[in-house]
Amino acid sequence: MAAPALVMLTHGSTEPSVAEVSHHLRYGLQTIRPSLEVNAAFIDHCPPTGPQVVSHLVGRGVTEIVFVPLQLSAVTDHDPAIDQVVKKVQRTHPSIKFSVARPLGPEACLLRPLDERLRSALWTAHATEIDGLVLSAEGPSDIRGSGMLARRARQWGAHHKLPCVLATSDGSSPNVAAAIESLNSQGRRHVAVGSFCLAPDKDFEAQARLALRHGAIAVSAPIGVDDAVLDLILARYAFAAMDLLADEEETGDTYSSMQVSVLHG
Repeated sequence: MAAPALVMLTHGSTEPSVAEVSHHLRYGLQTIRPSLEVNAAFIDHCPPTGPQVVSHLVGRGVTEIVFVPLQLSAVTDHDPAIDQVVKKVQRTHPSIKFSVARPLGPEACLLRPLDERLRSALWTAHATEIDGLVLSAEGPSDIRGSGMLARRARQWGAHHKLPCVLATSDGSSPNVAAAIESLNSQGRRHVAVGSFCLAPDKDFEAQARLALRHGAIAVSAPIGVDDAVLDLILARYAFAAMDLLADEEETGDTYSSMQVSVLHG
């Protein structure tokens, strides 16, 4: 029995570089799990949409689909726009089983690629000294996400033995300008900004420009495609796929073969 199809779901953009991140993630997942059906879908601004991808999969005989929201700042609650997509495809395809995974979330494993992106930005800027860090993220959509982002900022700062301030774009924490000014008030003059996001969307661009205007010596590129991100997507997918298995009235042998298919491709 085939494993459920995996559909990554996120906001799109008229800027091609934003959608390219999801398509490159899809390629990466297909490379390491060639037997798994993987697709990228967008909530807005660019094709393919969630309903378009689902219709294509159903036409190919797929009967079970797992949506994985590509949000880094939420732990439990996903974007309400995702609920709208899921409700629409459920109405259109009532015989198909759907499951929505937890968002990727601000996991500690993402601090490694964040470091790599910031080192690259510092090298490009010819920066030789850092005395403060800002972790710049999109606004969390749940309380646990907010707490986890603050924890990641503390971990990141502690790892580098530097003060680190969390900045978000939604007002739940100081924005990146206020975060830099806070560090400046402590005598920190060489502040670097790590961008805790996946793609170079409008929010990232706005925060990067704001950071540079307020004296940041470097702003990292988004995390983008990385093994840590691929592993997270597969982990969220596998857990949500088990929810579909729980609904199956199948034999133990069928369960065992499906579990192997989900976890090991």
